[in-house]
Amino acid sequence: MPFLGQDWRSPGWNHKIKNLFVGDVCEVAAKKRKKDLLNNNTKSQFFFKEKWIYVQKESTRERHGYCTLGEAFNRLDFSSAIQDIRRFNYVVKLLQLIAKSQLTSLSGAAQKNYFNVLEKIVRKVLEDQYNPRLIKELLEDLSSTLCILIREVGKCVLVGNINIWVCRLETILNWQEQLNNLQIPKQITGGVTLSDLPLHMQNNILYKFSDGWDIINLGQTTPTLHMLSEDRQLWKKLCQFHFAEKQFCRHLILSEKGHVDWKLMYFTLQKYYPKKEQYGDTLQFCRHCSILFWKDSGHPCTANDPDSCFTPVSPQHFIDLFKF
Repeated sequence: MPFLGQDWRSPGWNHKIKNLFVGDVCEVAAKKRKKDLLNNNTKSQFFFKEKWIYVQKESTRERHGYCTLGEAFNRLDFSSAIQDIRRFNYVVKLLQLIAKSQLTSLSGAAQKNYFNVLEKIVRKVLEDQYNPRLIKELLEDLSSTLCILIREVGKCVLVGNINIWVCRLETILNWQEQLNNLQIPKQITGGVTLSDLPLHMQNNILYKFSDGWDIINLGQTTPTLHMLSEDRQLWKKLCQFHFAEKQFCRHLILSEKGHVDWKLMYFTLQKYYPKKEQYGDTLQFCRHCSILFWKDSGHPCTANDPDSCFTPVSPQHFIDLFKF
């Protein structure tokens, strides 16, 4: 309001009003820049100095509340983990399990972090063509889950605006199209190739694989590898690695010659039983401290013999830790 005795139409008052308005605009602009900066900084990953988290399942006198799946996802630096080839498949499998059953349990911040990590994974695969089949399976499960959630909106709890979820689904469908059109360039090199290796070395490489599709894909590269990839003994070893003998008996498949068709057995058995999982590196759980952490990052353990307290955590075990 004008001061007593001051005409609000006077030039001095107009100048004050203008300065006041400009000041408000500058303040709003500053707040917006601060918010945008925060969003840009958090787009890649929520930063925490410690790469471990205490798994709290109930309130105690010392600690109140409990740890959620979303908090753990934010704290354990999965954004950096996907850059480590030892952890890549582990993180992808974890994201796939979350997509199937735990997506709605994530907080808004954790959901944002989840999709940011997923975006980095897709970009990495498009750039270096590493394991696109695994990412295709993840996106297929995620798109199916989002279709159900969006279709049944109102019947289930969705954190955030429905338009955000529709936009996420459109992004996933776009990623799927890019991966389906992905062309892996032929490597041109004057050095030693896989075909130049002795037969027994090529065979040994095939025996190192723990996934049937990897064997089939490698077998398609050369006639020699195709011949080696059809070896019955190779598929028998693979079945014995993943499944128990009792499971063989329940789904025994014989060829026309009366021999066990181990290749067909493998793909049949995996429809009924989970395969044994193998990862180069996994999260660890300290039973003494109830702390979840990456082994190379460590955690402040108070046990006399810390290594004896560490347990590898599979992706499913990670999910189970946060089921209350």
